[in-house]
Amino acid sequence: MTDDRAPSAPAADGFPQAPGSHDPEALRRRALDALLTARARTATLTDSVEDGELTAQHSPLMSPLVWDLAHIGNQEEQWLLRAVGGRQALRPEIDGLYDAFEHPRSARPSLPLLAPAEARTYASDVRGRALDILEAAPLHEGGRPLERAGFAFGMIAQHEQQHDETMLITHQLRSGPAALTAPAPPDPTDAGSLPGEVLVPAGPFTMGTSAEPWALDNERPAHRREVAAFHLDTSPVTCGAYQRFMADGGYTDPRWWAPEGWDMVREHGLTAPLFWHRDAGQWLRRRFGVTEPVPEDEPVLHVSWYEADAYARWAGRRLPTESEWEKAARHDPATGRSLRYPWGDTDPTPEHANLGQRHLRPARAGAYPAGRAPSGAGQLIGDVWEWTSSDFLPYPGFVAFPYREYSDVFFGPGHKVLRGGSFAVDQVACRGTFRNWDLPIRRQIFSGFRTARDA
Repeated sequence: MTDDRAPSAPAADGFPQAPGSHDPEALRRRALDALLTARARTATLTDSVEDGELTAQHSPLMSPLVWDLAHIGNQEEQWLLRAVGGRQALRPEIDGLYDAFEHPRSARPSLPLLAPAEARTYASDVRGRALDILEAAPLHEGGRPLERAGFAFGMIAQHEQQHDETMLITHQLRSGPAALTAPAPPDPTDAGSLPGEVLVPAGPFTMGTSAEPWALDNERPAHRREVAAFHLDTSPVTCGAYQRFMADGGYTDPRWWAPEGWDMVREHGLTAPLFWHRDAGQWLRRRFGVTEPVPEDEPVLHVSWYEADAYARWAGRRLPTESEWEKAARHDPATGRSLRYPWGDTDPTPEHANLGQRHLRPARAGAYPAGRAPSGAGQLIGDVWEWTSSDFLPYPGFVAFPYREYSDVFFGPGHKVLRGGSFAVDQVACRGTFRNWDLPIRRQIFSGFRTARDA
């Protein structure tokens, strides 16, 4: 996801009141759990390497890990301590250092950043004070917009998890031996019997949300969309399928490529997804410090929008629109409702989806049968972010909240929408309405895709 920035002035309103009753104490427990889960993951990502690796820039595309660590604390200070708690600023002199809009990632190593020990102490100090504020904050529906339903606390938990995903990308880009390990995801049980595609019938559905308490501004408001009938891949496109595109000259034939994508292929000499290389007649990949054969039945990863679009054209298909993706993921034709997740309204479990850095790789195509949508499509949440054909645009009735720079400044044809989350995403920052966006050239992100065709 594109970088955020520090708040200017929090909006006085604009956060729609979630319908129905909310238990403030249950929300408080939910917020506490989300904040603690995020901080434990941040510790894993930053404690697993030496201080020299925290301060190094492993790629000009990414910040030093220590920048992310202090930025997490600074955002929490600005929103929870200052905006919600009304506390005096702890470190106002560092606000500019950790403003993501003020300094591009490539320039951040040259800034006078907090050293690792100081960054850890700062983030910990902020967190202790934030938990005190959470304990006393009124979270009822009639409260201030930032506090209502615990929105600000949920926003900060999502923000930290988004930067944890960013730091995991940095771990993938760093050289040297593996610093992180995780077990393999579960194998599919019925992949051989799954159809290659599912039919999503024509008709309206409710897109977006006005009810999810911690939904971010670009997910709002709920609105009706009419979608024509279409077919959608049951699972994301696999590495094996993508290799057939490569073997058929996919990277050498301009017919399949958007003009800008073809320029990218020629300029950078692209021949395969990022982190792949050919050795002794076999495709290998580097994954978090380990070199291994490319698994043919695993969703392809680290491809740009241009590569996904070219594959779809080669296959005689197309990328789904964002509306199509969400209808396939959320619409329940039996009730006419749009669900929170493909499987229903309950929060994800390890049986539903591959989330939270639990496995450090996508599961094989066809995994997680408990997570399939009423449409029959699977793995719509977790595993890989899925490129859609859609530009990142506001929904009708969009209101920026709590600051313009989260979504509003990125709307337009320059960014493409990704949906569904990846194995690197925590459940607090992933739901059926969640919208990610990035430049169509991006390859270092945990991105894949599935294809569609008209019915």
